[in-house]
Amino acid sequence: MRKIVLFLVMSTVIVTLIYSCQDAEQLEYQTYYSNGQTLYQTYCQNCHGEKGEGLGLLTPPLTDSLFLKNNRTVLACIIKNGATTPVTVHGKTYEEKMPAFPKLADIDIAQIIVYVTNSFGNKMGMYPYADINKDLKSCATR
Repeated sequence: MRKIVLFLVMSTVIVTLIYSCQDAEQLEYQTYYSNGQTLYQTYCQNCHGEKGEGLGLLTPPLTDSLFLKNNRTVLACIIKNGATTPVTVHGKTYEEKMPAFPKLADIDIAQIIVYVTNSFGNKMGMYPYADINKDLKSCATR
């Protein structure tokens, strides 16, 4: 009887630990996503649209998973420093400059990237805050 009780207690502890780790990761993702949505609405939505549809031939849509995936490591640079070179998305070239947002903290940029890369038909998962600093350091070499 004692072995059965001990087994049940240990099983419960192990299951709790497994689920608590997953919950912490999911909670972190949800926090990034939610905060990213608010930041997107404040800084990005006016040009890129409520649904990431872009603004005619002026601002590219954010609905192209392939573009975002291929350029994921430069997204932080684009957000922080703006963009002055043309961008081609869905076969259309956008030549308007994107303004810089130098006052955004690295965590804000990470949260915007998580929101954008997981909205508008995109599903790219988490983009940790630690990666932003690394990506921003490489901006000058691009």
